[in-house]
Amino acid sequence: MKIWITRHGQTRLNRLHLMQGRTDEPLNETGTAQARAARRQIGDIRFDAVYASPLVRAVRTAAIIGGVDISEVKIDERLIEADFGRYEQKKYWCLGPAMSLYWALPEIFPAPKTVESTASLRERSASFLRELEQKGCENVLISCHGGIMRALSGYLMDRKNGLYWRPKPHNCEIRVFEAENGKHRLLKIYPSPKKEQL
Repeated sequence: MKIWITRHGQTRLNRLHLMQGRTDEPLNETGTAQARAARRQIGDIRFDAVYASPLVRAVRTAAIIGGVDISEVKIDERLIEADFGRYEQKKYWCLGPAMSLYWALPEIFPAPKTVESTASLRERSASFLRELEQKGCENVLISCHGGIMRALSGYLMDRKNGLYWRPKPHNCEIRVFEAENGKHRLLKIYPSPKKEQL
């Protein structure tokens, strides 16, 4: 099985450098163009299933990159972005030391109060992926978010701490993994589409 994981396209909050967790912000024009460019990058691949977070930016990205109607996207709550609590919609550089240190080095610093922990991200990622691996599909697309994508990637790289935190995934970056007999490996990364590709 090949599991293709992407982060949603750009939104207005991304462009403004605001923390965007559970806020249901749609793609902006750039984000839609990024998703279309990402689809062109991967060619005519056909997905057996296309999954997404329930947030509209991930669902729209899934439909475009997956080459399916939006009604065909399978929604799974476990793919939603991390809950940033009181830091939601705060400027990246105005988070304060507790949140800044946690988001930069979660292996060392604990999640501040009101913020979802990496343990929670790992737990729901593993739960989703274990179920997915039982389905026997050939190619599956998952459209999600920067935080949860780090935990999904960590699981699919068999990392001991369950995270692949750095470098951060960019909008419409696609990571392709192989899952076979309980073993996983990273096959390819399609970088975020550049301006000239949009």
